[in-house]
Parts: sequence; C-alpha cells; structure tokens
Amino acid sequence: PKIGAEAIKEAVLRFGLDNKFIEEAFIGNVVSAGIGQAPSRQAVIYSGLPIELPTTDVNKVCASGMKAVILSALSITSGYRSVLLAGGMESMSNIPYYLPGARTGYRLGHGSLVDGIINDGLWDIYNNHHMGNCGEACAKTFNITRKEQDDYAIESYRRAAEAWSTGKYDNEVITIKLENKKTGEITNISKDEEFTNIKIDKVSTLKPAFAKDGTVTAANASKLNDGAAAMIITSGKFANDHKLKPLFKIRGFGDAARAPIEFTIAPSDAVPKAYKHAGVSSSDIEYHEINEAFSVVPLVNARLLNLDLSKVNVHGGAVALGHPIGCSGARIIGALYTVLKAKDATLGCASICNGGGGASAIVI
Repeated sequence: PKIGAEAIKEAVLRFGLDNKFIEEAFIGNVVSAGIGQAPSRQAVIYSGLPIELPTTDVNKVCASGMKAVILSALSITSGYRSVLLAGGMESMSNIPYYLPGARTGYRLGHGSLVDGIINDGLWDIYNNHHMGNCGEACAKTFNITRKEQDDYAIESYRRAAEAWSTGKYDNEVITIKLENKKTGEITNISKDEEFTNIKIDKVSTLKPAFAKDGTVTAANASKLNDGAAAMIITSGKFANDHKLKPLFKIRGFGDAARAPIEFTIAPSDAVPKAYKHAGVSSSDIEYHEINEAFSVVPLVNARLLNLDLSKVNVHGGAVALGHPIGCSGARIIGALYTVLKAKDATLGCASICNGGGGASAIVI
C-alpha cells in the first residue's frame, strides 16, 4: 500500500484541484496476504487523501489495475460519480510464505511452506500447474518457437532501454525515496534496473523454466516486481467545468474469458469487444499495448488480431520492465498514452490477460 500511496500522491498533485473532488477509489491488488486489512484503504490514507474517501480493492489477477479503471469509467457513465481515483499496486518482494497447517497444529512428520506469489498469483488451480505451463501450451499450439520468443524478449529490452535513454518515461515514472531503517540513509529509486540486466549472449542458453523440453525461460518471461500506477478519471463535464486538459479519453472497453489454460490468448477475444464498445474498427487503432506476461502472449495475440509487431509495446513491455501483477493493467494504459503522444497518434488499445482464462482491453 505504501508504494501505491506514492503513485496516488503524484496523480493527485497532477490533477491540480482540491482532492475533495475525488469521490471514490478503485485500486487493483492481487496478493493481499500479510499487508493488512483493505489495502486500497491503506494506500489512500497513506497518500493523505481525505479519510472520508471510500475505496474498493479490485482483484482480477493481472488485469486488476485495468479493471479498476473500467469500473471507474462505468461509475462515471452511470451518472453515479464524476471524479475517481483508479490504479493498481503490488509488492511482490513482500508477499509472504504460508504455513497452511499451522492453525490446527503440526504433528509427527514434515510440514511445508507455500509460496504466496505462486499459490495466489501465478498458479493455474484448475490444471494444477504454473501459469508458465499455460505459456508452454500456447507456444506448442501455435508453433511459436523458442527463437521467436527469445528474439521478442531481446527486442523488448532494446525498446525499453531506448525509451529510458530518450526520456520517454520521464513523465510516466516518479522517483521513490527509501530510507535505510538502520542508517537513516536515503536512496532515490527513479527507474527499475531490470531493463539493464539482460545479457544478450546468454538468452539462448538458458534452460526452460517450466517444462523440460519447453520454450519459456526466465529471459523471455516477465519478471517479479514491486510497482504501482494511479490516475484520476473524470467526466467530460467535470473536466470542461473546471477547465482541465485531459490526457486522453476512454472510448470503450471489454472483458472476455475462455478455458483457464488458454488465458494467454484471451486478449484476442477481449480486444474486439473493446473495439465494438468504443465504436471503432481494428484499422482505426494505431498502437497497441499487450501485456507481456510471457513473450508468447504478444506474439500469438498479434498474430490472431493481425497486428504489426512494430506497433505493439513500442517502449518495451513487462518482459523488460517487470510485471507487478496488481499494477500492470493500469500501467499499460499510461504506457499507451505515452506512445500515442510520442507518435502524434490518436487511437490505441491496451489489453492484458489474467489467470483463470480471462482478459480485459480498453480503447483510448
């Protein structure tokens, strides 16, 4: 919640009006174990927003942050609200291990620790395997080779590095100050270091992460990260009445679901639904963000949607930037805006798959 509070503070600051105008908050968060009651409430209170502001936690696994934005938009279009705070947050480094048998007591024999990240964030409970195995199934079904996935991952890192070096993320990312509790020393973190970690000559030599003869590796999959994203969403009337200059307009959105093992291709179902709701066609969309849960995800969805990969994840994606699961759905909306602005483009679509077979998409 504290990293969420940092993103919220900056979003409210950029809003530029009295924070009392904000009527409600929807915040995505997936693994809430160990961080205390009502994480969204904590993030809002820590950010300094009024104690009267109601909040709701949203858990749609990796699509949580995007669903928070969609729910906010629906609150406005229904006439119920005019100004909302939306976003997502996840601190994967703080997700605890569980002792499932401790409540009733251990007896003779070994006990076990359960990794909360895997158990509640990355495990396909219906097929009893890691979501990486779903990536493997997708690669096999659609004949996506190891080389294609490795090449895609290398390109994601290249694009992320270029975007950082040319200042594309400067307005999208804020600096976090961390205090060493022992020494009091302050460390400023202004960018995640992952995009600098790749060793290109090692990518093709890595062992498969999920299947003995598989194609998904630590290099061509997304990384475990801490992160948060936040934005203020208003009605058009409120923006006009208060002479605000919106960054973008939400044109429409869509959700879809299919078999849990096929979650990797669910964006190809959600995106057309978002097109329809937005009243646009595929040819109208100039740029796409497709969350890189694994490199195979944008590769296969671009194929199914007939997209040009040069127009997908232009500034890199989760393979290079990381995937804090409750945050990413909101982050890629902001990333899409940054791309549209940089390219002087008008329409874009962001989409993200989520565990259990689902996906969400939004057109801005």
